[in-house]
Amino acid sequence: MSTRRVALFIETSREYGRGLLRGIIRYEREHGPWSIYFKPGGLSDPAPEWLASWSGDGIIARVTTSAMARAISRSKVAAIDLWTGIKGLQLPAVGVDNEALAEMAATHFQERGFHHFAYYGTPQGEHYYYDMRCEEYLRALRKRGFDDCAVYEHPSRARPPTWEQSRRHLAKWVLQLPKPVAIMTCHDDAGLMLLEACHDAKLSVPDEVAVLGVNNDEFLCNLSIPPLSSVDMGAENIGYEAAALLDRMMAGERAAKLWSLSPPKKVMTRQSTDIASVSDRHVAKAARLIREHACKGINVEELLEKVSTSRTALYRRFKEQLGRSPKQEFTRVRMEKAKELLEHSKLSIAQIAERTGYAESKYFIEVFAREAGVTPLKYRKQQMPQQTQGASR
Repeated sequence: MSTRRVALFIETSREYGRGLLRGIIRYEREHGPWSIYFKPGGLSDPAPEWLASWSGDGIIARVTTSAMARAISRSKVAAIDLWTGIKGLQLPAVGVDNEALAEMAATHFQERGFHHFAYYGTPQGEHYYYDMRCEEYLRALRKRGFDDCAVYEHPSRARPPTWEQSRRHLAKWVLQLPKPVAIMTCHDDAGLMLLEACHDAKLSVPDEVAVLGVNNDEFLCNLSIPPLSSVDMGAENIGYEAAALLDRMMAGERAAKLWSLSPPKKVMTRQSTDIASVSDRHVAKAARLIREHACKGINVEELLEKVSTSRTALYRRFKEQLGRSPKQEFTRVRMEKAKELLEHSKLSIAQIAERTGYAESKYFIEVFAREAGVTPLKYRKQQMPQQTQGASR
């Protein structure tokens, strides 16, 4: 069989695009070889003039314009879209599951005790995939009993606003929101803009405003002050799934469905949401101490000494404010850290147990399996970029 020729039109200017490319290339190395056309560039780069008449075998693209969509259509080549931003585009697409993403964001905020919520995204109708993200977030909040969520309305202007105009209008909007408020943004760029607006409005982040982005572009997230928490969409897995689907299409198989959705990976918690939003000062202090010291071996008895209250009173207040006990909060914080170490380090299970406050690795494994539903080793394996799962699930 001759080597298949595949063109990739995916940006290298952002981490999400580079993650997609890593997944595609890993699939190609496992199941290729392919002859790949690729040129580094940005998201909005136009399609090359030769694309419409190209006689290759497959295309994976972030189709951001109608012109690119037409060129791909005219080529008559098997193609996958990874942008999902053009309504009515009849190309098989692979992308993140917005419903699962919204559930993850809502859970992240609810665990921190928030009761006021907002959403900051692109202008309504400009990008229907981001409109869907907003709708799913509102739906996830309603499922949890929160019917009121403020959605930012972009001002109507004859010409696009300047960066400063947008920032001033956004700062005015944030000032009017009830505090403390948890705000989800459509992507990390919007998260950075919102953090700058909070700074202009002299609002404390995360004490008064907690901000969550989407994409987990580490450069952008750490560029802001404070660093931006963000949902990691699992770009490498999406790229891998797209390559697997294209491979089947190039072999003559029809895509089982137009859209294939991949679940987001996790929320990467940074300072912009690292808070327990509670009015009770004893609970607030206890929650902060747990976040800071749970993995260092502090126990409930030591915690009670530091917050100067009784066990019964603290448990009752914790349950009222956060919906869980101090012991459950200890476990939640330790499990978050354990998952981070399992995903991003090569430490042994015994070392991870020690670094998350457990004296015995056996007990750590039991707790992890109970909370996560799988053993630590199985969780680590699951978080590795997918090797065999296709895109048609």
